[in-house]
Amino acid sequence: MGLTYQRILLKLSGEALMGDLAYGIDPEVVRSIAQEITEIVAEGVEVAIVVGGGNIFRGVKGAASGMDRATADYIGMIATVMNAMTLQDALERNDVQTRVLTAIEMQEVAEPYIRRRAIRHLEKGRVVIFGAGSGNPFFTTDTTAALRAAEINAEVVFKATKVDGVYDADPKLNPEARRFQSLTYSYVLTHDLRVMDTTAIALCKDNNIPIIVFNLSVSGNIRRAVMGESIGTIVGGSCEII
Repeated sequence: MGLTYQRILLKLSGEALMGDLAYGIDPEVVRSIAQEITEIVAEGVEVAIVVGGGNIFRGVKGAASGMDRATADYIGMIATVMNAMTLQDALERNDVQTRVLTAIEMQEVAEPYIRRRAIRHLEKGRVVIFGAGSGNPFFTTDTTAALRAAEINAEVVFKATKVDGVYDADPKLNPEARRFQSLTYSYVLTHDLRVMDTTAIALCKDNNIPIIVFNLSVSGNIRRAVMGESIGTIVGGSCEII
């Protein structure tokens, strides 16, 4: 089976890097993710990544505790850079050239985000990791993923999560919950399914970028998604339920 997608935007939550830990980064999980990315890069896939920071600091929670929201969000952005650098290190240990580009300048540790530079890195076969979100408070890393995907002309957004798709009910609470195979953007928005935040969904809808939601913890799922196998749920098609 050949490649279905040539240039992808992979959205990783900060929690995805925790594994079973209560806080921080599990090196084994990072190594596993890096290995899967290494395999698809070797097949010629151009990979851009947006990583969250919730395993270290989440701006919304900081604001809920009384912190100024903008300040809390900036701290969260810095947390994403820590995760980006950790993932960069794991990829480069696999001899994959990787560049971290940040929306907040940190020139001693990463390059500033410049759209044309990011695209050039991808064309040269380098993995690009976008850190510091969009550089603006009040916007999530989901929105950053949709924005960067549109900017670099990515063909798809892969939303790697801890569940195997989008359900019509919470599968933890309802054992009869059914998984959607595909969904329209409008259905996600009108039914508030929380696949990604509404701004991210709207951006993908406006730019006709499909979103594929799948379980990151299943080994080989990133490659299966790149190859076009039917895993998880695709947002951007018709509404079909399994």
